[in-house]
Amino acid sequence: MTPSTCVKIVTGTAILCVFDPALLRHKLEDDCDWWSIPSAELAAVNAGQVAFFNVGGDGAYEVTLHEELAEPQVIVHLAVVSGRVFIGAGEDVTGGGLEPDTAYGGLFVDLPAGSYRVQARRDGAHISLAFVSDTRSGNAFVDLVRI
Repeated sequence: MTPSTCVKIVTGTAILCVFDPALLRHKLEDDCDWWSIPSAELAAVNAGQVAFFNVGGDGAYEVTLHEELAEPQVIVHLAVVSGRVFIGAGEDVTGGGLEPDTAYGGLFVDLPAGSYRVQARRDGAHISLAFVSDTRSGNAFVDLVRI
């Protein structure tokens, strides 16, 4: 990952997702929108398998990657086992027989396997993300993550 990497993501589900596809492969044959059930979304986030960021509206968002954010709005702990993380629209989450690709947007980022704090901040249509190495890969959210 290079600092200030920028990508445009268009979502029709008002969700930005960040995950290691290897950790969601077990959802491949599940419904394509398995994560739209709040309890399923929350369980996957708390297990550290995926970070779902509810952005409050459909549309285009510019996502910029940083080394670290001074004042993140939210932090989601995430496990990375394959060394490859996908950042994209919620509708690109593994499910319905499909895995993410970048044909319709999104970005793959290479990171060393391990645990990360995914720091997020949203300013209008601009979203800043940072992956900071950590020892923790799980979360204890009681509500869905919103930025």
